[in-house]
Amino acid sequence: MNRSLLLDQLKEDKTWDFIIVGGGATGLGAAVDAASRGYSTILLEQSDLAKGTSSRSTKLVHGGVRYMAQGDLALVREACYERGLLLKNAPHLTKNQSFVIPNYTFFDNVLYTIGLKFYDMLAGKLSLGRSKFIGKKKTIEHLPTIRQKGLRGGVIYQDGQFDDARLAVNLAQTAIGQGACILNYARVVGLQKQNGKISGVKVKDQETNIEYTIKGKVVINATGVFVDDLMLMDKPEALKLVMPSQGIHLVMDRSFLDSEHALMIPKTSDGRVLFAVPWHDKLVVGTTDTIRDHIELEPHALEQEINFILNTAANYLTRKPTRADVLSVFAGLRPLAAPQTEGKSTKEISRNHKIIVSKSNLVTITGGKWTTYRRMAQDVVDRAINQVHLAYKPCVTKTLKIHGHKESVNMQDHLYVYGSDIENVQQLINENAELKEKISPKYDFTKAEVVWAVRKEFARTVDDVLARRCRLLFLDAREAIKAAPVVAQILARELERDENWEQQQIDDFITMAKGYILN
Repeated sequence: MNRSLLLDQLKEDKTWDFIIVGGGATGLGAAVDAASRGYSTILLEQSDLAKGTSSRSTKLVHGGVRYMAQGDLALVREACYERGLLLKNAPHLTKNQSFVIPNYTFFDNVLYTIGLKFYDMLAGKLSLGRSKFIGKKKTIEHLPTIRQKGLRGGVIYQDGQFDDARLAVNLAQTAIGQGACILNYARVVGLQKQNGKISGVKVKDQETNIEYTIKGKVVINATGVFVDDLMLMDKPEALKLVMPSQGIHLVMDRSFLDSEHALMIPKTSDGRVLFAVPWHDKLVVGTTDTIRDHIELEPHALEQEINFILNTAANYLTRKPTRADVLSVFAGLRPLAAPQTEGKSTKEISRNHKIIVSKSNLVTITGGKWTTYRRMAQDVVDRAINQVHLAYKPCVTKTLKIHGHKESVNMQDHLYVYGSDIENVQQLINENAELKEKISPKYDFTKAEVVWAVRKEFARTVDDVLARRCRLLFLDAREAIKAAPVVAQILARELERDENWEQQQIDDFITMAKGYILN
């Protein structure tokens, strides 16, 4: 995990089998897939791992109940299958989560009971449990804070939950373990070509501004909402491939739901579903589906999106959440394939992934979702192998254990997300008692976790630590701002940076984190 040693690999005169651009779910999955097959693999990410969309999900590993309503049964079946594999391969980061749909008409009781039985059937042997109808009394027992007026009963079903950014870090560690080179803060600034075919990339180290040229047999463009940027480097007249759709989430105190069960509202006023899911002892409520023209690494929630979630939640909960109750708001941009027909809404666009190969052999993958990341990786690596005629080696990721794999973890201990690395984090504390201190008096995150994040989890900035290693920014933005100076001090010491760098890190983080607070 030593960045200097990883950077040294850029100086080597070698030709990589795979150069993967993009350090989100899709790119990391492809790096794990290619490296575990035995191909030499390097992944380059312009910012931090999962900095964009891949850290901003609803935290669900799910088949997609609403895709079934749209008739996309193949996607649901594939997602249910992949959900089952992920729960087996990363049990320390995933869990079986029960959901309750409260119904206010007799017709909805029948409709969703039958529909979810079919959902169970599509999951087959990897089903997480049978769905069933429950009466009004049982529905209230499961969701004590649900609006009771007009309630006719409910349906309970099972789906998966996970920590998205933590899984991204573990996938990077898995890829390294399989022999890959993973570099964050390494921006691809150009493509190299020979005889009209891509032969490598130019990459700039964002920390030093030094540029390197590396050679590769095939380049995979897995940059999420930024795929068009790389395609334009390849072909300036390339058509727009992605239509970004924004989804936001509000995080509030767990007491608003006061249950181990999650709430699923199957049809909101805009025709979407809305989830309220317990996560790290908070409640994540979302999401929206809003077309955005402007693509950015730090998208911001729109007022109408915030009001939509608050108003919808207020219609179903006895305690109506207000802006003052929101601990954090985060927004992400989905890389949806741009529709070929005018007037198609984002919720109608398929979540299936697409692979496009240019004349120069740039292999681009877009669309998809976290749940199917492994299958997306398998498909794009297979396609790339065929495109440049690499010697075929079979995919092995169906049974490949992800770094940190641990069958049984205590989810009451906040360190559970480290899985098999828990003992290593604890060892840091044993060696230095100061590292047992918390970075925030209100939360259990310790200084040892910051040190571990720098040494073993690719963290380079305060944002990396507080947003994607310990998740405090997503749980409580105000408290994350208070913790920034402590984290910056540890980072400066670990990375051998001066006081100016330390202060700049604090200032940059506070400016960014204010976007997670509702005033």
